[in-house]
Amino acid sequence: MDPWRSLTRASFSVYTTSGAAMNIVLTGSVAYDYLMKFPGYFKEHILPEKLESISLSFLVESMVRLRGGIAPNIAYTLALLGEHPRVMATVGEDFEDYRAWLESKGVDTTEMHVIPGEFTASFFCNTDRSNAQIASFYPGAMSYASQLSFRKLVGERPGLVVISPNDPQAMDSYVDECQELSIPYIYDPSQQLVRMEAKSIQHGIQGALALFVNEYESYLIEKMTGMKADDIREYVRFLVITRGQDGAEVYAGDQVYRVPCAPPLHIEDPTGVGDAFRGGFLTGYLNGLSLETCAQMGALAATYCLEQHGPQGHSFTLAEFTSRFRSHFDDHGQLDKLLVKMKN
Repeated sequence: MDPWRSLTRASFSVYTTSGAAMNIVLTGSVAYDYLMKFPGYFKEHILPEKLESISLSFLVESMVRLRGGIAPNIAYTLALLGEHPRVMATVGEDFEDYRAWLESKGVDTTEMHVIPGEFTASFFCNTDRSNAQIASFYPGAMSYASQLSFRKLVGERPGLVVISPNDPQAMDSYVDECQELSIPYIYDPSQQLVRMEAKSIQHGIQGALALFVNEYESYLIEKMTGMKADDIREYVRFLVITRGQDGAEVYAGDQVYRVPCAPPLHIEDPTGVGDAFRGGFLTGYLNGLSLETCAQMGALAATYCLEQHGPQGHSFTLAEFTSRFRSHFDDHGQLDKLLVKMKN
């Protein structure tokens, strides 16, 4: 086993048994989301025999502009649950109202740097009646993310970093820095897998504390790198695979935790559900809760997001979250730790 793999496993035990919450830094895209609804089904307009000449335009019935981007989406749910995450990212000159919003919720935006003359990245997403989505992403200021460095962070060095979809060069750079500086990191390449080199993906996984992917992304990683789930588990402390309406699975050593979805009261919009899952999961993880409870917290946070419009439209108090959690899952009293922390 190489030294970094030994280090990440040791770091896990230190941080989760010390009793103190970790100092977390989230990296990833920051964007404005333009969300549209198509009052039909995409599948009815896609001709498999004509894919080489596809040309489609959908007349939508509504559009809204919302705050989004993976790093602040995760940070938003973490903050709802009582954490104070930092986000390290590059943003455009149009970011100031978004900054004020995040800071009002308890997110530290000190390391969110404005790039002169650039717009904040933009995500354009069209959702049909079956919740299928077609999306495009304009990087804007995100293209400069590789200019940021953990070596230049103001204040305390992070105890945990999340490397989520961003400029591919920046993602590679953050992986290298975390390994060189012995900072444990969670690797979450998701949407950027299609733009990354196989060797970069493999390098990111081999030095990671944990890997987060959805079911499709796990197959894509296997296709690109040849690494199956069992191979990945040789490197990471735990592996999380989300499976949509079928819930999520957490692989840790010889243990497999299968967690169902928390039943939604209604379904409004699936945008940002995966980010909310990560925010819920990470809250439990930062506070030393069991991995099964972490995944259950992620499942409920995802459901809250699903019930509202947009990736930061959900809201709840920690007491409300705990009460609803205990109507579906048994945390064996672990969430009391969060309630006590909030009171203090």
